[in-house]
Amino acid sequence: MRLFLASYRFGKHHERLAALVGAPGRVAVIPNACDAWPDMWASAVTSDLVPLRKLGYTPEVLDLRDYVGLAKELEHRLAEFPLIWVRGGNTFVLRAQFARSGADLALARLLEADALVYAGYSAGACLLTPDLHGLESVDDPAEVEPTCGVEPRWDGLGLVDRRIVPHIDSPTDPEGFGNRLADEYRAAGVAHWALTDDEVVVVDGDRLEVLR
Repeated sequence: MRLFLASYRFGKHHERLAALVGAPGRVAVIPNACDAWPDMWASAVTSDLVPLRKLGYTPEVLDLRDYVGLAKELEHRLAEFPLIWVRGGNTFVLRAQFARSGADLALARLLEADALVYAGYSAGACLLTPDLHGLESVDDPAEVEPTCGVEPRWDGLGLVDRRIVPHIDSPTDPEGFGNRLADEYRAAGVAHWALTDDEVVVVDGDRLEVLR
């Protein structure tokens, strides 16, 4: 299993992602964490395509809404890419869209087979944790039902063994929601990684690193 989990895009470690993937090539960009914000969706996608292209990748948008009820087709589509890139937004909306399309089960199988690399930041990183409790102080679960037509889920994909708190001491979080959530987890004894926007968690087979 190869994972690159960041607070914000590549953090300071784009070269580590390149080492996981090999030569830059095609990448499926999954922007569904932004589905509750249709006015911002296109610009959010563009904001990820540009830096990926600058690093030599060939990004293609993969919208999970196109695969609701088409889990097998989605798994075949995902398997075409050496790299999956999942951007930030609302973690609860992203989790719902992964469940509705079957991406949650498909990605687990593909990652277990080491068929691709998963790179995600912010919501895209939090998605892979054991559960999403606590993130309601940062992301609004009430956006799920009107956006996805289902109730919010509180389980993550469970591909890493602790929660992730992104945007520690970050200008993208001027209210300090991430810092407060990390404080709450520490006080409750909840295992987590609190990441600044420079930092990433990398899983490469049996090896796990937190790159500062």
